[in-house]
Amino acid sequence: MGWRTILLLTGLFLPSPCLPQYHFVNMGKNWNEAQRYCREKYTDLATIDNMEDMNRLINTVDSGYNGSAWIGLYNGVNSWRWSLEDMDYYGEGETEFRNWDSSDGKYTDQHCVATGEYGTWWDLICNQNHHSVCYNAPAVTKTQQVVRVKLTPKDQNMVLTDPAIQEAILQQIKKELTEKGMSDDVKLRWKEQPDGKIFHKEEKGKK
Repeated sequence: MGWRTILLLTGLFLPSPCLPQYHFVNMGKNWNEAQRYCREKYTDLATIDNMEDMNRLINTVDSGYNGSAWIGLYNGVNSWRWSLEDMDYYGEGETEFRNWDSSDGKYTDQHCVATGEYGTWWDLICNQNHHSVCYNAPAVTKTQQVVRVKLTPKDQNMVLTDPAIQEAILQQIKKELTEKGMSDDVKLRWKEQPDGKIFHKEEKGKK
């Protein structure tokens, strides 16, 4: 007797070049003016998803400039969010990346974020004039595929409702698919069936 379940494969296809291209804007603008300029000339104010992006952004800023430069993070009703709101652009957890300077204090009238020569971030008053960093994003296409898999555990007493066991099985499937050439960008997760369950026992003689 085995178990049948449904596996959901999702991924982001990023055409070349797959990394956002940052552009330093050597003009003093407040945050809203900088956002408008970046959206007219490029894609938006800079979005930074991880330290690799942060390091590339630092290398974009003019070497002789050591002041502040606006990026796309701002405080929208008590929550920090990015100027680019297209969620298809972001991978899992990427919207939560933060690189606050340890000396930065959060003040109630400072709702826009700038970065400096070392790449750390501060919140500043939005109507101040600073240089800014824009970026161009590659078009992003999100794909999703659902496949049905059959599992036959050696241990018939395995508790398949245990989240730890479900995750262990998922990681083993991902490992095998990666060895067969699946891209690291693809995310795997179990798909609940209409009754809310993931796994269903298969009766002998049924396919």
